[in-house]
Amino acid sequence: MEMTVVSTAMPTAVGDLGGLHLYAWAFSAYMLTATVSVPIYGKLADLRGRKPVMLVGIALFLIGSMACGRAGSMAALVAFRAIQGLGAGAIQPMALTIVGDLFGDVRERGRMQGVFGAVWGVAGLVGPLLGGAIVQWLSWRWVFYVNVPLGLGCAAVLQAAYHEKVEHQEHRLDLAGAFLLAGTVLAVLVATRSRATGAWALPAALLLGLLFVVVERRAAEPLLPLDLFAHRVIGVASATGALVGAAMISTVTFVPLYVQSVLGGSPTTAGGAIAPMVVGWPIASAVSGRILHRVGYRPLIRGGLAVSFLSAVGLALLLRPGTSPWLPRALTALYGMGLGMANTPTVIAVQTSVPWNRRGVATASTMFFRTIGGTLAVGVLGGLLAASLARSPATPEQVEQLLGPERALLDPAVLASVAGALQVGMVRLFWAAAGIAGAALAVGLAFPPVPVSTSGRPPASA
Repeated sequence: MEMTVVSTAMPTAVGDLGGLHLYAWAFSAYMLTATVSVPIYGKLADLRGRKPVMLVGIALFLIGSMACGRAGSMAALVAFRAIQGLGAGAIQPMALTIVGDLFGDVRERGRMQGVFGAVWGVAGLVGPLLGGAIVQWLSWRWVFYVNVPLGLGCAAVLQAAYHEKVEHQEHRLDLAGAFLLAGTVLAVLVATRSRATGAWALPAALLLGLLFVVVERRAAEPLLPLDLFAHRVIGVASATGALVGAAMISTVTFVPLYVQSVLGGSPTTAGGAIAPMVVGWPIASAVSGRILHRVGYRPLIRGGLAVSFLSAVGLALLLRPGTSPWLPRALTALYGMGLGMANTPTVIAVQTSVPWNRRGVATASTMFFRTIGGTLAVGVLGGLLAASLARSPATPEQVEQLLGPERALLDPAVLASVAGALQVGMVRLFWAAAGIAGAALAVGLAFPPVPVSTSGRPPASA
């Protein structure tokens, strides 16, 4: 729900706080901290258990949510979103890892992924509607406050109902690797701001990335165990996940902005444009989980990525001023169905390919690449949009007025000019997202044949 609620509210938040140039950073900061922390949480989960890691993640997520609701500027909102991301880095990979622990049989895992998908679908459908209503009738700030009662309820259920026995071990956290990775990604994002920053930020990113690889090779307990990626299943799944995450997050981030700024839709309409994606994903995920043992991994992965690619091309080709809001809804629904079809077999294949004591870090590593792909894509595409607007006659203040109540006060000629400038820049972004989705399909074709085993039982610790 958080994904669609925030995407729905962010254009209005920019209209209130200003700082359109930081629009993409509100998403990038969240995903950067979530990305870096995912492998750390995965390692901690293998060493200390899934439950305490999940509870810490929920706590950080709620603290960040409260702070976001009280932000007084876009810079503050970006900083607080980073705190929120530190919590989010634990929640989704831990949930998937717990499912992998509790259910050893492929059919059971597929069925439970479908159950998870159904819950996600309901939340995804409610999110944009709730977010749009909150923004229109209360304030965009309440889209963050709404997380608090839900998060407290989650923590209470987890504390009362989930029990595990874990053999505690001594461990060393790879903090040097975490800082180097964060620095690498941050340098890449800074490089997209302008040619001047790129001149020093890109070499810095290359240097930090090389240092990260050196540190990971020497670390006793690396942030990302590089030997995992020698396994072809995990290597291809990670590369595909990075590209899928880039295409998905780009769509979720920029389609609502397009609908509200270029098409003149309300916050509810903007959120409704991406809601079908979050509904289509779990539907396809449930179906693919049920037929996985009959069809196999590769047909579902390849077919799902092909559907997503075609949907991304459709968005780039067909989104134009005056377009009916039903068009982006239909295309994002297909987009989500393709991603859901490919995601479930990918996760199950990765979990099946490693033993229990590496399942947490393997699952987290797959999630890591998806989030890092989204982080980099949103930052880079946001930089491209800012550069495109800087070359247009529209001022930042005029663009921000498109997203607030001042839109009705703009001269029609100015309104058409500013919306046209945004149209040009955002169509380029959608074509870039389509190219990323096509690259995901190309990599997915290399997914190796994996036998589907329907035998198995949960370990004694679960």
